[in-house]
Amino acid sequence: MTFDLNKHTARLLMKEPFFAALSRKIDKRATTAVPTAGVKVNQETGQFEMVYNPEFFEGLSDAHRTGVLKHEFYHLIFEHVTGRLPEAGMSRKWNFATDLAINSHLIGELPEGALIPGEGHFANMPAGKSAEWYFENLPEGDKDNNNNGEQGEGGQKGEGEGQGGEGNGEGQPQQGQGNGGEPQPWDDHSGWGEQEGKDNTANEIAKQRLKEALKEAAQEASKSNGWGSVSAGVRQEIMDKLTAKIDWKKVLRYFIKTSQKANKSSTIKRINRRYAYVHPGRKTNRTAKIAISIDQSGSVDDQMLAQFFAELNKLAKLAEFTVIPFDSEVGEDKIYVWKKGENRKRERVMYGGTCFNAPTKYVNERNFDGHIILTDMCAPKPIASKCQRMWMTTAYYAKHPYFQTNERVVAVED
Repeated sequence: MTFDLNKHTARLLMKEPFFAALSRKIDKRATTAVPTAGVKVNQETGQFEMVYNPEFFEGLSDAHRTGVLKHEFYHLIFEHVTGRLPEAGMSRKWNFATDLAINSHLIGELPEGALIPGEGHFANMPAGKSAEWYFENLPEGDKDNNNNGEQGEGGQKGEGEGQGGEGNGEGQPQQGQGNGGEPQPWDDHSGWGEQEGKDNTANEIAKQRLKEALKEAAQEASKSNGWGSVSAGVRQEIMDKLTAKIDWKKVLRYFIKTSQKANKSSTIKRINRRYAYVHPGRKTNRTAKIAISIDQSGSVDDQMLAQFFAELNKLAKLAEFTVIPFDSEVGEDKIYVWKKGENRKRERVMYGGTCFNAPTKYVNERNFDGHIILTDMCAPKPIASKCQRMWMTTAYYAKHPYFQTNERVVAVED
């Protein structure tokens, strides 16, 4: 029977609540295309996924399986998959450096063949350094910057710590060594940085999703004192990432992108690659129908409206918006469609109290993909939304909302 990692992950991470919470947000897919394991961004879905070789995992002890899982999740925590490449680009040297930095946290937990500071080829390298430190201090023989088709040649520059590679288990060829005993990275880093300098929308979406996943995992771990083996230093680095100022404009773009749906249609202009000239090809157009509900109560600040409209002018290149002015009710005679490519100026058309049920009901009764509410949050919690909903407000009201919600609340700031 083929080893199914999804059935074992919860058991393997029972003593690692933080990693267990993070793991629930990461797709896991079995494949024989990699010898061990790896993490990457799925460019179609904008989701992080972990790929693993079931034969490799089947040959490992539970302790080593847990170590490999933690190793892959450290790649995500330190932003290696979507982070900036070192100036020299992807290289064996960078792979070694990131392996050594991550595996400093996993000494004694990984299968034979893992690159460990203080052991084997790296006996003279101290543990606990950053990937950048290892990158600068590796022996000359390891400073080959050419990608010779080796596994794991796609490391990215992360913050603080580095990336590692997985080793093969019992009954498997050692992945940590190549011909003549040369050390080799042993997990799959392919695809890292492949969107560098290109349209990296999928990476940006994945980064936002990861930030949300880390936040939830950190909150869960803090409440239960369940950080497990995560060191104090790494814990602090994670919390620093989560408390860093978020660019609200990027969050807004992310929301629009993740609200998009694919509309497929037949076309004779696009050749079907499998059945050329027999069946028509399929053309995919991605659009998003977004409702923008704007609180018209007098307490909503004109400057916030101006900032919001300025950004929507840019986002109108991506989607069509339906603008819904409201106070205690929806001003249905004042609703308009903001067409793709249009530019509009800020306007205030109503004054009064605030009721969030009014715009939510209006949106729920129509086929919208996403709902954004610009408001000061000064009203009772509304009914549930049938599409994803996001709140945008000032920094003060984001910290002092009238009601609590699990939905995204973003502060609009200069």
